[in-house]
Amino acid sequence: MFVKICGLSEPEHVEAAVEAGADAIGFVMTRSPRRVSPARAAELAAQVPAHVLTVGVFMGEPVEEVRQAATAAGVRAVQLHGRHPHADFTALKDLGLTLVRAVPADADLRTGAFDEDLLIVDAPRAGAGEPWDWAAVRGGPSGHWLLAGGLDPGNVRQAIAAAQPWGVDVSSGVEVSRGVKDSALIRAFLQAARA
Repeated sequence: MFVKICGLSEPEHVEAAVEAGADAIGFVMTRSPRRVSPARAAELAAQVPAHVLTVGVFMGEPVEEVRQAATAAGVRAVQLHGRHPHADFTALKDLGLTLVRAVPADADLRTGAFDEDLLIVDAPRAGAGEPWDWAAVRGGPSGHWLLAGGLDPGNVRQAIAAAQPWGVDVSSGVEVSRGVKDSALIRAFLQAARA
């Protein structure tokens, strides 16, 4: 089970995620209580070993802004969240980074349909941290896709059973308050997702 821990902004939480076995770590560089600057993302990404994917998360920014921020941050992947057009992914291909498309469950759920490498299927209200009907996407997406939206250490096994994803992505489900991560919750989530 591939596990992405998203919205990290503090070195101790990055360290906890790496030590607990996260496959990917997301740095939010868009409007959010979890937002970090490209310079801060670069500092955090520098402590992540090469086998863990570092992801710059964007939503609605122009492609040139995404390109500049991702390059400055030194991340190994770019995630475009929301209904970005296919052309945005095509325009970023030359960066040579892993491209991640994150969309609600009513979007095109064919992994690779927009030339992305990974697909994230999120709740109807992305970032709300609310559980949703995970079973609704079972059998829909194929290949390398992650389930997101309302996941936490207490329900991730149920969500995996319902949707049967290739991986899972969590942010608010490992927080003690909005935008504030907790190392113990990060470890608990990884353990539960892989149990």
